[in-house]
Amino acid sequence: MSKQTLIGKIALPYAEALLELVQQYQILEKANQDILILNQALLESNHLNILFANPLIKSSSKKDIIKQLFSGQISDVILSFLLVLVDRKRISMIQNILLKYFELENKIQSITTAEVITAIQLTDKQKNKLIKKLEIMTDSNQVNLNIIIDSDLIAGLKIRIGSKVIDTSLKNQIAQMAYFLQV
Repeated sequence: MSKQTLIGKIALPYAEALLELVQQYQILEKANQDILILNQALLESNHLNILFANPLIKSSSKKDIIKQLFSGQISDVILSFLLVLVDRKRISMIQNILLKYFELENKIQSITTAEVITAIQLTDKQKNKLIKKLEIMTDSNQVNLNIIIDSDLIAGLKIRIGSKVIDTSLKNQIAQMAYFLQV
């Protein structure tokens, strides 16, 4: 089992608990804003990540720092959740837990995220057509596109939704022909 798989399996129950808590208190919108604030702070501060990952720093110190940083900025529910993570020695996994939380929340809201790799920038009209097609294919209410430009594709695009990949790139078609021709 890979390290990422193990981390994902550990993070999932905490993400489920957070989602259940948020739904119980009916603060989904506020919680999502709070989680974005928290995630932004983690992305911007490498020191905070190091602090959370360091087992030599006492839990009480970590709790005090969390309270000082986030008290008044995020809801008490999310703040309490962070403190529980410190008690359970899982605060170092906070980014993975938040990622799993958003995956679960998107699944409940029927939102699909598709990674689109293309050789050139798509126009708004092309994006809208692609979104409509993907909504039908995935039976989702909403599709969010993460577009990546990769000139190595030559033409066409690759779409990745979860573990599924649709590859219509010219690079892939050339590779398939070479395989069949055994070149």
